This record gives sequence, C-alpha cells and structure tokens, in this order.
Amino acid sequence: MPSYRRVLILGGARSGKSRTALQLAEQSSSQRIYVATAQAFDDEMRERIALHRQERDHSWQTVDAPLELSQAIQAQTRPEKVVLVDCLTLWLSNIVLAERDPSREADQLIGTIREAQGPLILVSNEVGQGIVPSTPLGRSFRDGQGRLNQRIAEACDAVVFVAAGCPILLKPAPPLDLRLA
Repeated sequence: MPSYRRVLILGGARSGKSRTALQLAEQSSSQRIYVATAQAFDDEMRERIALHRQERDHSWQTVDAPLELSQAIQAQTRPEKVVLVDCLTLWLSNIVLAERDPSREADQLIGTIREAQGPLILVSNEVGQGIVPSTPLGRSFRDGQGRLNQRIAEACDAVVFVAAGCPILLKPAPPLDLRLA
C-alpha cells in the first residue's frame, strides 16, 4: 500500500480494521503512538482493551483520549512518528454520552486532522450496512457516525475498507466510468 499522510480505515465489527491499521503504522515508523478512545466501564470492555494492548508490542506508546481527541492528535503528531487513533466510533459515542455537541466536536476534529503535522491513521466502524436500529437514539447514532465517516474520509488522503481481514483501497481510486459497454 502506498504511503499517505492521513489514512482512514473503515470496517465492520471484527473485520480486521485494527490489525490492518497496526500493520500500516508499523510499516510507517519506528515511533508509534496509539491514541485509545475506549473507556473501561465494565468487565467486557476491560477485556477488549486488554486484548488490543496485547496486539501491540513495547514499541507503542499509548495515549488515552476518550473525549479530547483533537487535543491528543495535536499534541502527538510529528513528522518522525505515526499516530494511530482507534476508534472514532467509540469517540463519537463518548461525545454523545457526555452530552457534547457532536457537530461542533466533529468540526474541531476535522480541522485537527487537516492540520496534522505527521502521519495519522484513523480507525472507524462502518455502522450503516447492518440492521436498522430499533430505537431513535440508535438510528441517530448510526446516521451521525455515517456523516462523521464521510467528513473524515474527505479530509484524508486515503481510505481503506476492511472486510474479512482483506483491505480494499477506496480512496484514491480510479475515476468511475459509468458508460454502458
């Protein structure tokens, strides 16, 4: 995969997106920052966080940023190191639960991504391809995540979709030819 400054990696649950992001980061730099957005509110989440930590070796520095993601990116990005944010879906959930304005927070994050002073890899869930949530809050979150992913994708140099552990480059992509043969 070519080298890019800002890369968004999308996929469904357990699609391999985090593993793909780790591999890309490890190819990019020996100085690696993992910006974690998860919060360990229960045993299941503590176990998930522990499993993610086991996937990274001692060369990774971890920064927790469940809410202040823009500030963490600003503080950590440098040309000589790669920053991996995992994941934007948990970050958006944290923003909603903290009763912050998701639109304002997204605007700030987009600006920070565009101004990042080093390689940046962002991981996010593609939540719009499954069952329609049964609650208004669930549908609102799904829609908000879809809008956030679109905006992040526009701000990134490359977008990769991961399905069944297979990365598929979405952006840059060849021009779409819709002519009928």
